[in-house]
Amino acid sequence: MREYALIGHPVGHSKSQEFFNEKFLAEGIDARYITADLASIKELKAFLSAHPNLHGFNVTSPYKQAILPYLDEVESEASLLGAVNTVVVQNSRWGKRKLIGYNTDLEGFRQSIAPVLGGRRRALILGSGGASCAVQRAFKKLGVATLVVSRAPQSPYAISYSDITPEAIREYKIIVNCTPVGMTPNVQEAPPIPYQEITPEHLCYDLIYSPDRTRFLQLAQAQGASIKNGIDMLFLQAHENWKIWQAARLEKGSM
Repeated sequence: MREYALIGHPVGHSKSQEFFNEKFLAEGIDARYITADLASIKELKAFLSAHPNLHGFNVTSPYKQAILPYLDEVESEASLLGAVNTVVVQNSRWGKRKLIGYNTDLEGFRQSIAPVLGGRRRALILGSGGASCAVQRAFKKLGVATLVVSRAPQSPYAISYSDITPEAIREYKIIVNCTPVGMTPNVQEAPPIPYQEITPEHLCYDLIYSPDRTRFLQLAQAQGASIKNGIDMLFLQAHENWKIWQAARLEKGSM
């Protein structure tokens, strides 16, 4: 039986296992999807050794950028982003493995937010990790200007949380949380921004989908903002993962 997996830390909140195992069952594919909570990306090699039938895996926070040195090839868009969330594992008959990285977060986010953008064309992006990279690129394709907020900004195009002014909140009518702040089980946490400046003209999007309405979204909604969580993005990017893995499977022959 072929195996596919999700690696990250933590992974207990993820719905990917349910999604892909249902897909395998519906398609009559002899495969299973598992989760692996790796305390460090350095545990990846041991995980791969323990799963010789692994043919692909997803990468979630905090390893979307840290995974890069472990890959043999990176698809052009993922290379441009500097972040990978999908990996194809090619196994040769001589036992050598080749890891090829892709990024489906970009397309998942683009498809999920495009219908609700309206005329908004400026976005404040909270976080600077791998998911943030995909969101920035998606906004660029949609013609939306962005400003990144980071705990430790290392770019002239990024600011710290302490630099967020009321004027900035009023100027940037889209606010996207790309951090794990507020994720289960830490549901009372929220990014430190001046929520009182949010208006009904704002769209606030949280990549987190567990809980379905984070503290960030609750505070934004209380100000009258439109809100959206990351569940649509999850399933849209998962469908892109599916296409990549099935193309790789068909190249190697049926299961």
